[in-house]
Amino acid sequence: MLCAAGLMLSSCAVTHVEPPRPSTPPAAFRETGLWQKAPAGETVPVPDRWWTVFKDRVLDELQAQLVIGNETLKASVARMAAARATLEASRSGQLPTLAAVFAAGRSETPGVAAGAKNPANSVTLTGSASWELDLWGRLSQAVSGAEATFQASAYDLAAVRLSTQALLAQTYFSLRAAEAQLLLLERSTAAYERALALTQARYDSGVVARIDVLQAQTQLNTARAQIAEVSAQRAVFEHAIAVLLGLPPSSIGIERSASLPSAPAVPEMLPSTLLQRRPDIVAAQRRVAAAYAQIGVADAAFFPALTLSAGLGYRNSAIADLVRAPNLFWSLGSSLAQPIFDGGQRQFASAQARATADLATATYRQTVLTALQEVEDNLALADQLGREAGYQAQAVQAAQHSLAIVLDQYRAGTVSYLNVTITQNAALSTESSLLSTRNRQLAAINVLLKNIAGAWDAR
Repeated sequence: MLCAAGLMLSSCAVTHVEPPRPSTPPAAFRETGLWQKAPAGETVPVPDRWWTVFKDRVLDELQAQLVIGNETLKASVARMAAARATLEASRSGQLPTLAAVFAAGRSETPGVAAGAKNPANSVTLTGSASWELDLWGRLSQAVSGAEATFQASAYDLAAVRLSTQALLAQTYFSLRAAEAQLLLLERSTAAYERALALTQARYDSGVVARIDVLQAQTQLNTARAQIAEVSAQRAVFEHAIAVLLGLPPSSIGIERSASLPSAPAVPEMLPSTLLQRRPDIVAAQRRVAAAYAQIGVADAAFFPALTLSAGLGYRNSAIADLVRAPNLFWSLGSSLAQPIFDGGQRQFASAQARATADLATATYRQTVLTALQEVEDNLALADQLGREAGYQAQAVQAAQHSLAIVLDQYRAGTVSYLNVTITQNAALSTESSLLSTRNRQLAAINVLLKNIAGAWDAR
């Protein structure tokens, strides 16, 4: 009667709950209008060497070292190995268990009949087997959850690798931008030194006032101070690259090139199927599947557990004659266990599993929304910064032409050195802004590549 009551109470339990349907990207993105809706399909892996679109040999070499020495990647590999071990342990739970026991002892029992040995020796050699039948799907759901968790950890590794590669590329671009800034400042400093020498000669000849010399010295020393600051920034970027490669900060030396890689052209048409390669999205979706599998595991606890068992062994008072037919014994049976009262633990476990599934679902949907926002943002940035770099390049040409005219006028004595200072500062500021814009453009394209999980097809 108790067993029947338990079965009736558990008849409303649910052991398999389908997760919600995955979110899909919109049919078109506002920033481009040319993205295509993604059809249903399997996940495509992140392309290898996606950073080669920047065509930089040093960056290629650094990326090759990154996947070998980066400690964050090693930690992700260890987490994936732990998830794999958990999956294998879940699968082994579906198999029968076997055990062998050898025991020997001596005991005394009161009230033994006359003539019987007391105390007596006992030697036992037994083998046993048990197998829990997965009637309600508890074990299979546990395996499904562990498999989804393992898959999520594998995609986590891919996401960490992609993010670390993008971080290395951005740090490298900042390093090259600092070097280009140093070259600009060094070139400007040399020009300021020549201007100071010219102004000093004109002052010694009584042509200009002392204030012109002071302005030239101020301008020169300001540029030298900026060189010291940018040099420190370059050292910081170089140290950051060393740590990303798993090396001590002082153990790396990147040769100066003082030139930024050229920004690759962003295609005008990009299909939204590229988002299917994003490993963080797939990992979040796999965690949803794992969470819903845990609902099945929790609900299966409402059902009785059926276990088959068997045993075979030998028992004797001496080890010498242990393995003989008269000493053989065996057992075969089954058990059906149904909890009747547990203080609501099963109900609470089921509620907790459902809350965890809701959390995983919300996290997954937020991951998709964040991915869409990142694509929109960097599509806009890459486009606008490309235009800004073009305007900045024209401004640099105009500033250099204006500086040449003002220097000629100063040598002719038609303008004061204040005009030279203003024009030189404007030229330096314009070239510095162009370098900053190019660096930001490279950063936007690099992040866009990260957002779509790798390179695009130029066609």
